[in-house]
Amino acid sequence: MGLLMEKVMLPPGQRLAKGWPVSHYGPVPRFRPERWTLQVFGATANKATHSWTFEEVTALPKATVVADLHCASGTSTTGHTFFGIPARVLLDLAPPAEGVSHVMAWAEYGYSANLRLEDFLADSTVMATHHDDEVLTAEHGFPLRLVVPHLYGYKGPKWLRGIEYMTQDRRGFWEERGFHNIADPWTGRRHSHQEDEDP
Repeated sequence: MGLLMEKVMLPPGQRLAKGWPVSHYGPVPRFRPERWTLQVFGATANKATHSWTFEEVTALPKATVVADLHCASGTSTTGHTFFGIPARVLLDLAPPAEGVSHVMAWAEYGYSANLRLEDFLADSTVMATHHDDEVLTAEHGFPLRLVVPHLYGYKGPKWLRGIEYMTQDRRGFWEERGFHNIADPWTGRRHSHQEDEDP
């Protein structure tokens, strides 16, 4: 008797990839713990910039998220287990000012990705330090990778360094280069010209 295989549901236009392919723009940065900080800035409630060292970040509350990842190139990988700091923890530590509607996630080399505040606060959004019970590799974003599994992968920068609170939207790196501003894979809309089709 043959084994019954569970059918994996993928967003439209996606195909299942083997393993966990490495994909990023630019070189892999060198981690220097003595220089590394995570910052929250922009429209904070007290108008101050908040900063944590690597040791302080690793001491923050943690959670585990099991998720699939979808790349705008058309590949998907399934069954990832991420461990790290829930993104909403930052809002407790560094509350946003009234009227904040979006965040910009900043990474090494000036890479950025804009997110609606609701996407950043989703239960599945995590600033990951581990993947499948192992510390993230440098190629996959060590020491900190933003994982937003309900959106295309370009909304989750590797090598995260900061979160900027914003009272109005502003496009990030790939969004300025023709990719969809919202990046919901279940709509199948990858490119900015498809934003006219949004409800």
